[in-house]
Amino acid sequence: MLPGPDFAITVRWAIAGGRRAGFLAILGIQVGILVWGALAVVGLAALFAASPVAYTIVRVAGAGYLVWMAARLIGRSFRRDEGAFAIDVAASDGVAFRQGLLTNLLNPKIAAFYVGVLPALVPIGAPPAPTMAALVLCHVILGVIWLGFCTLAVAGGRSVLGRPSVRRWLDRVTGVVLLGFAARLALDG
Repeated sequence: MLPGPDFAITVRWAIAGGRRAGFLAILGIQVGILVWGALAVVGLAALFAASPVAYTIVRVAGAGYLVWMAARLIGRSFRRDEGAFAIDVAASDGVAFRQGLLTNLLNPKIAAFYVGVLPALVPIGAPPAPTMAALVLCHVILGVIWLGFCTLAVAGGRSVLGRPSVRRWLDRVTGVVLLGFAARLALDG
């Protein structure tokens, strides 16, 4: 429940596009978690975690993606035209989903979590694959509840948070936070 890239992406989309965009970002995030969870259940994430080269490639790609998103947010926040903050609702749906999805698919820490922690949570004697699958589903459900609550809370305050002057500062802060996550991801080798 600690704020991380998932939280930042969800809140940003809830402010920019409302509940629908926030929930589409959450959907992308949870699909990414399901992909990593499925890989962990079938054992592929363990192979990925054992390969320093593959881990480094995904780590650098993930950090690069966060830097790219941060640069776009910060750069846009310095534009003076009000149109910079207009959201094309139809176009934003796919973007919100993709940003949520890529934020998780390019996060090797999710794979490390599932490889390092998930197997340890399987009780002795329990069938590993179905038990781990159930734990992944619990993670997804808890993520939807937490991020959904955040989305509803933030989307409820869009009348204030959606003002261009406020959005500029929120985009700057979100961009700086994403840069911090990118630096941490890049340096955690």
